[in-house]
Amino acid sequence: MNCRLGPICENAPPFGFIVENRVIRRALLQRLRELPTVSHIAPARVASVDRTAAAAILHLADGRSIAARLAVAADGRTSPVRAAAGIRTTEWAYAQTGIVCSVVHEKPHGGGAHEHFLPAGPFAMLPMVDDGGVHRSSIVWTERRELAPAMMALDDAAFAAEIERRFGRSLGRLQPIGGRFAYPLTLVHAEHYVDHRLALLGDAAHAIHPIAGQGLNLGLRDVAALAESIVDAQRLGLDIGDVLALERYQRWRRFDNLVLMAVTDSMNRLFSNDIAPIRLARDLGLAVVNRLPPLKRLFTRHAMGLVGDLPRLVRGERL
Repeated sequence: MNCRLGPICENAPPFGFIVENRVIRRALLQRLRELPTVSHIAPARVASVDRTAAAAILHLADGRSIAARLAVAADGRTSPVRAAAGIRTTEWAYAQTGIVCSVVHEKPHGGGAHEHFLPAGPFAMLPMVDDGGVHRSSIVWTERRELAPAMMALDDAAFAAEIERRFGRSLGRLQPIGGRFAYPLTLVHAEHYVDHRLALLGDAAHAIHPIAGQGLNLGLRDVAALAESIVDAQRLGLDIGDVLALERYQRWRRFDNLVLMAVTDSMNRLFSNDIAPIRLARDLGLAVVNRLPPLKRLFTRHAMGLVGDLPRLVRGERL
């Protein structure tokens, strides 16, 4: 099933934007180079972190050490810094693997994203910028974990045929390009986001199912909330590495993250099956939402991150 709630109104702004990861990385690195108060050390690997009464001391693998009032762990869902701090997590594995790749196709995508909800899980076709007139899209394909290795082992022609079986030929014939990547899908949530002179953000604090494509957005809101909490604590003369000063960030972000984790988990369970009564209820529910513009707007604003107590940076304001 292709989930299309349709436009909210004529001439409505885009629901969202898809930005290639390499473009984000390049923009961030360029911005880092422009900030005189930031020291960007790369390549480097953190070997250990000591947290004392006065400082967080990062020991790098090359023997150097860096001291600061606060260490921020943004080192992914398997976060070594989180594990070393003894912060426990709630985790469970989905019986699904995410397959990510890029394809070229005969027809232009018109800037539209598509998501098909299939028994194995959602299948998303996400538009990319044309490359020399060649139409491109990125695929996020959720497949049953036991079938994913066989799909990854297919040659390009057979792999393209499997994609077309799931997506159809609305964009014409498809051809995979570049590498293919497979990621076991899991849900991870840290028991707490802050500790003495330590804050977790992004996947180090929470990792969700990719069904709604909200993982990066949650991480960006974490960054904005942590930055605001630190700046406000500094203005009040508080120690920014103290747990009490960091507690605002944890309260602020934990609720938002828990809500979206529950929503994405429920959506995955609702849509990733082919049981007739559930399928009927699901289709009726989508039809009701599609016919009620106020409800549709509410869902859209939630997905766009425009609902709730938003940090100043998210609202476009200065700290």
